[in-house]
Amino acid sequence: MAALGHTFPFYAGPKPTFPMDTTLAAITTMFLTALVTFIVILPGIRGKMRLFWLLRVVTSLFIGAVILAVNFSSEWSVGQVSTNTSYKAFSSEGISANIGLQVGLGGVNITLTGIPVQQLNETINYNEEFTWRLGENYAKKYAKALAKGLPDPVLYLAEKFSPSSPCGLHHQYRLAGHYTLAMLWLAFLCWLLTNVMLSMAVLVYGGHMLLATGVFQLLALLFFSMATSLTPPCPLHVGTATLHTHCGPAFWITLTTGLLCVLLGLAMAVAHRMQPHRLKAFFNQSAGEDPVLEWSPEEGGLLSPRYRSMAESPKTQDIPLSGASSKVCCKEEHPKEPDCAL
Repeated sequence: MAALGHTFPFYAGPKPTFPMDTTLAAITTMFLTALVTFIVILPGIRGKMRLFWLLRVVTSLFIGAVILAVNFSSEWSVGQVSTNTSYKAFSSEGISANIGLQVGLGGVNITLTGIPVQQLNETINYNEEFTWRLGENYAKKYAKALAKGLPDPVLYLAEKFSPSSPCGLHHQYRLAGHYTLAMLWLAFLCWLLTNVMLSMAVLVYGGHMLLATGVFQLLALLFFSMATSLTPPCPLHVGTATLHTHCGPAFWITLTTGLLCVLLGLAMAVAHRMQPHRLKAFFNQSAGEDPVLEWSPEEGGLLSPRYRSMAESPKTQDIPLSGASSKVCCKEEHPKEPDCAL
């Protein structure tokens, strides 16, 4: 044993754990990278438009990141309780632990942390996920957990969300997740169209798509709330306590972002009606009625197009194609004059 460094030769050590969900970490990294990129090119924009441009970029990236992150979040409905409970099946030994339940759109996450972590000569720190996404079988995952011999509280909560449970939580949350995901992906599509239309200077339609983005997010919350309230609540008795669930951070941040999109969309619609000049100035556009696109390198180049009206555009001049045509034109304009110079 000394030659092996005082470690067991046939058993692997504890697996390292990442402090957060890898999917959410990838989404956060992607949007933060985009934000840093825009901040780097920010000094190339002159004048007060720099602040307006930064505000638009930060707001747009925040909305997109939230919509994409809550799709994969497991904190739509959460609950936590501290209790004394049995540790293993067919054993009278008990533990004191914190038990957490996180229900997402694609599955349920169950945590068990001992108080303290070291009890019964074991490290009691479990984080198990059971998913019901399309193409995945929840019953098989639960059967593997039984064969693995997970702690009794984890198996109890996982059994409550199984398809064969009389509580009906599996069908309830699975249906809610499908409809909510559909609405959130529609909201993400509307967010993409919002950025495209605002970059094409179609401000009124960009505002409408931003309003639709918020409406789809609010519809997602409505479907989630309705689907989860179709059946009466199922009591979750864990040891000597009862675990109660409530709306989690993903629910509330979606509500906040949805209301923000609705308010911004309505503000753009009202500004287009009442103060179109200020709205165009905020998006770095001129106030001409018939805009003709003109790129202004002084105001940020391709990232911030400037527009001018037809009145400001230089008038076109008719250039005669030949001397004969100019003489004919001259005779038509001055028929009484014998000589007409070019």
